[in-house]
Amino acid sequence: MPAPYSPIAIIDNLDHLPDPFREGPQDMGALLKNDAQRLDFYYVLRYLCSYKGSSATFNAYRREVERLLQWLWHNQDMSLLDVRREHIEQFMEFCIGPPKHWIGLKNVARFKNVRGERVANPEWRPFVVPVNKASGLPPKISDYNPSQKAIQSSFAILSSFFNFLIQEEFLSANPVALVRQRSRFIQKAQNRPQVRRISNYQWDEVIRVAEDKAQNDPQQHERTVFILNCLLGMYLRISELVADERSTPVMGDFRMDSDRHWWFHVVGKGNKSRVITVSNDMLAALQRYRNWLDLPSLPHPGEPTALITKIHGTGPVTSTRQIRNLVQECFDGAYQNLAAKGQAEEATELKAATVHWLRHTGISEDVKIRPREHVKEDAGHSSMATTDKYIDSELRERHASAINKKITRPATDET
Repeated sequence: MPAPYSPIAIIDNLDHLPDPFREGPQDMGALLKNDAQRLDFYYVLRYLCSYKGSSATFNAYRREVERLLQWLWHNQDMSLLDVRREHIEQFMEFCIGPPKHWIGLKNVARFKNVRGERVANPEWRPFVVPVNKASGLPPKISDYNPSQKAIQSSFAILSSFFNFLIQEEFLSANPVALVRQRSRFIQKAQNRPQVRRISNYQWDEVIRVAEDKAQNDPQQHERTVFILNCLLGMYLRISELVADERSTPVMGDFRMDSDRHWWFHVVGKGNKSRVITVSNDMLAALQRYRNWLDLPSLPHPGEPTALITKIHGTGPVTSTRQIRNLVQECFDGAYQNLAAKGQAEEATELKAATVHWLRHTGISEDVKIRPREHVKEDAGHSSMATTDKYIDSELRERHASAINKKITRPATDET
């Protein structure tokens, strides 16, 4: 009996791939098994190239499409032209419970440079077990269990891909759309999903840790304090602080209008630009950071200085991982302080927090005191329904109405 197929990475970074707008399917790589695979690969590259401006979006879409190609080519001996509704259902079943040898325990690069050549990384796997921060335990293959959000994301990306193939006149129907209409894979949520955030008490401890670090090592951590204030005070996503293909955040993105009001201009998710209100506290945080950088107190129009600079070397920070690690250090320090104070519940909750929770926290706090339309614009939400998820006053009122209700009822005479 032949050994089961061990997945080998197919799609490298765009810089190392053929240009599908200059080359045809026949030029898509000698390593592909046949013309059908080369044609599939050609259209996949044309699709992914449209997301060249955002590395995060490109990586997410590549992940889903590459899983589909791996499954079609090596499990089913099929091409994209053969896919029907029942195949998408089978594929989703496969993704929910993939074979163990398709699952990895950490994210690794798909390809490596070996003696000047790009070589597939043998440690790469199409599926990865996410780290459970709350438990603190190392991940195991048996822990793999995709969330509803991950399944919904898979459907959305694959549906977008097949719609693209229809526009390219490669296919005539979208098999994913037929599954999504009555999908048994996606649960219908009756209640609004809970927004993951940290408490004000936890935030106070996190920023206190950052302040202590800045006092002991300002060269490294004055920047950390500013980053934390940006993430919470302006609802920034971590990707909006680093330089990438879309933009390079600079000091000149803070701009004052004719009324002497300050605004921050940013290019965010989906390559959409937005303008964010800068509060007095946020302006003070900016001034403190600039004073430490030995810059004038406030930016001048068009100032090209990188917003978040490298500590070692020159130029802007380009890695979200570097910022994530700085914030995580503060989370870890706050967790230890809370645990030492006997605040076990607060500490345990904070241990599960991620950097993105700071954005959620800033929005959740502000919808209590600001017009929600203003919060929507600053957060860059495409619809008010997204902003409304952060309003928890209805839940508080709902809980308050039930908190004192009795389970035991007074006895009544039965006559």
